[in-house]
Amino acid sequence: MRFTEREIQEALCERHTAAIQEKLNRGRVAIAGLGGLGSNIAFSLARIGTGHLHLIDFDRVDLTNLNRQQYLMRHVGMFKTDALKEQLLEINPYLDIRTDCVRVSDENVASLFKEDTILCEAFDVPENKAMLVNGILENYRDLIIISASGMAGYGNSNTILSKKITSRFYLCGDGVSDSRKGPGLMAPGWHFAPLTRRIWLQI
Repeated sequence: MRFTEREIQEALCERHTAAIQEKLNRGRVAIAGLGGLGSNIAFSLARIGTGHLHLIDFDRVDLTNLNRQQYLMRHVGMFKTDALKEQLLEINPYLDIRTDCVRVSDENVASLFKEDTILCEAFDVPENKAMLVNGILENYRDLIIISASGMAGYGNSNTILSKKITSRFYLCGDGVSDSRKGPGLMAPGWHFAPLTRRIWLQI
């Protein structure tokens, strides 16, 4: 069954109110890194009707990703940007989804996010996180950054915090947890809920 854009908007407005949904419709959120955090956050943002999503990753879906990332067996071998966009458009075919299948670097960070108002940093490697955050702070005046630190594995959800570091930089996580053998790579809801909530609040 296929619903019209108007029917989907009416259903969203019934849950969120028209005023809130209008804000969500205008939202322009970039997600850098489409793994355990980024793919789950993208699903949440698509479900609430965030109007404009910018998906960024250079990697392909691997069988070992399926325990925590929003991909299916049929996506193994596909670029994550393509596989995720396909699924998000099944949730809401009227979303505006832009993809960039690239590795974010010092060379492209100054131009990659010009159309976005909020950036969710969902990288795995600390050095890459620092490069992206520093690049955004240096090259953009208004772009809001919501970053993750200490979100791997599973644990006590009471340790997950959302901190305002500067006027446009928020850091979510426990600041400690990392990927290690055993509990290191899973995607329970406590991982991405604080980031998603912070994005909703900033839209």
